[in-house]
Amino acid sequence: MSTLEEHIDIGAPIATAWDCLHRAEAYPRFLDGVREARSEGERRTHLDLDAGGRSQGVDVEITDRGTENVMRWRTTSGPDLAGTFSLLPIDREHTRVQARFEYDPGTVKDAFGGPRGFAQAAAIERGMRSDLRRLKQLVEQEG
Repeated sequence: MSTLEEHIDIGAPIATAWDCLHRAEAYPRFLDGVREARSEGERRTHLDLDAGGRSQGVDVEITDRGTENVMRWRTTSGPDLAGTFSLLPIDREHTRVQARFEYDPGTVKDAFGGPRGFAQAAAIERGMRSDLRRLKQLVEQEG
């Protein structure tokens, strides 16, 4: 398993960022490749992805540790992926979002196409940074 970690500071209170992370319908606005997302109960979300030029559905289970502002997710269908969003207060009006993504490089290559090895890790890192910048913009605009 490979792990990638990134963070971004957002100009919004922790509760505003937390609420945005829990609105499945907002995912296509900040997660690249997600065409549509819908909640399917309290802990499940279905994502329709554009995966390497083809459509793919993925089911995700979300578990929270709300008192710690940690949201964990893992796929329950499709490629085996997992991750965590941790929100840390900087002050009353600023929040640090730490994202962790766990993946098997071979699984990602098979499911989504694209490069292998270092080039794949670099592409995932760029994508994660871009997603976090779009999350920041969304939270700050809507907050």
